[in-house]
Amino acid sequence: MTEIPKHVGVVGGGRMGAGIAQVFAALGSTVVIAEAGDQAAARDRVRTGLTRAHERGQLGTEEPADVLARVRTVGAPAELPADLDLVVEAVPEIPSLKVDVLSSVEKTVDASTVIASNTSSISIAELGAALNDPSRFIGMHFFNPVPASSLVEIVRVPNTAAAVVDKVRGWVSLLGKREVLVNDSPGFATSRLGVCLGLEAIRMLEEGVADAESIDRAMELGYRHPMGPLRSTDLVGLDVRLAIAEHLASTLGDRFTPPELLRDKVARGEFGRKSGQGFYNWEEASR
Repeated sequence: MTEIPKHVGVVGGGRMGAGIAQVFAALGSTVVIAEAGDQAAARDRVRTGLTRAHERGQLGTEEPADVLARVRTVGAPAELPADLDLVVEAVPEIPSLKVDVLSSVEKTVDASTVIASNTSSISIAELGAALNDPSRFIGMHFFNPVPASSLVEIVRVPNTAAAVVDKVRGWVSLLGKREVLVNDSPGFATSRLGVCLGLEAIRMLEEGVADAESIDRAMELGYRHPMGPLRSTDLVGLDVRLAIAEHLASTLGDRFTPPELLRDKVARGEFGRKSGQGFYNWEEASR
């Protein structure tokens, strides 16, 4: 039987990193977040998430403050403790940045530490090539918002040790989530399909086929999607979706070329829910 990871590191304290830290802390792990920017903001994101989970009765008998006491922050991957069972890299989808982070992590932690990337599109083999021991490296693609999502996409390459795959599958199960196990490929299974649908929805909006609400409602009612592709893009972040689309276009071909509407919105700073405006006006919705 898989035991919970006693000590977990998360590199990146943004929305995804804070969510990953939250679910492991709620499981009972002690968590260290390495955040090069605002460490207090990273911890506040975890605090806010725990408060919401408590309000929904999802923390059991523990108070948010008790769980938060298991979370601390440092400024850089090199400041992580060595005796971590797992480190999850959750920095932006910039290959060179991820390679630098993963290299620093490997130099810092024990040889037994499992190192994972939360990348949603970049090849695990490409990232793992920066490591001296790629056998302990694996993809753990969590979904936004992490505490509420039931899925983790586990991405393996031929170099990934079978014992590492088994251990990560066990941890995902302990988190109360379900896994899909996929072999390494650009965009894996989820981003490849999700981005394809999202880009086509944006093209339809660009061409005037229908408005955003109608396109989303068609998929929600006709195909039982819990959320339409344009609202989902707002939640993920238009800037994030653009970066993934550009990467997939460079590796898989022109069918993933981002529509000009997406580029224009990102250029205007319309990133979706996090900026208040995307394909929907989130500022009005929050009033």
